[in-house]
Amino acid sequence: MATGTMAMAEKGKVKVAVFDDAGNLTGVEEVPRIAKADAEWKAELPEAVYLVMRKKGTERAFTGRYYQNHEEGIYRCASCGTALFSSKTKFDSGTGWPSFYEPVHQLNVKVESDLSLGMERDEVVCARCHGHLGHVFPDGPPPTGMRYCMNSAALLFVRRK
Repeated sequence: MATGTMAMAEKGKVKVAVFDDAGNLTGVEEVPRIAKADAEWKAELPEAVYLVMRKKGTERAFTGRYYQNHEEGIYRCASCGTALFSSKTKFDSGTGWPSFYEPVHQLNVKVESDLSLGMERDEVVCARCHGHLGHVFPDGPPPTGMRYCMNSAALLFVRRK
């Protein structure tokens, strides 16, 4: 993490790219990092969202509401509303989860090491609320070669108007 980024995180602030519901970048802003007690998250979020985002769960393949969504729009964090992915980068990975070849902006997601389940994977979390979104793998399509494999429960889709 860059020194400036570390200093912002320590102050409870994070830089995120802000997008309107049409998917247009409106700017980069320094916003308060969202950190809540587990009991607050549990009271605010639907159970499926809470289990995925706060307890690092995974929904069963082919069951999420967005894995076959083909509408144009933007996918936001189900916990805090931060813009995460555009439908323009969504592709059918055949895995049963919504997959994207890149986030809407690198500031809005963070990739962390996940050593759970006896595997070494790269976990993707929301930069603002640190909610678990899914994992990223180096087996996606061009132009990035990456597959951001996300849980539908961690996403809130906003249809392009």
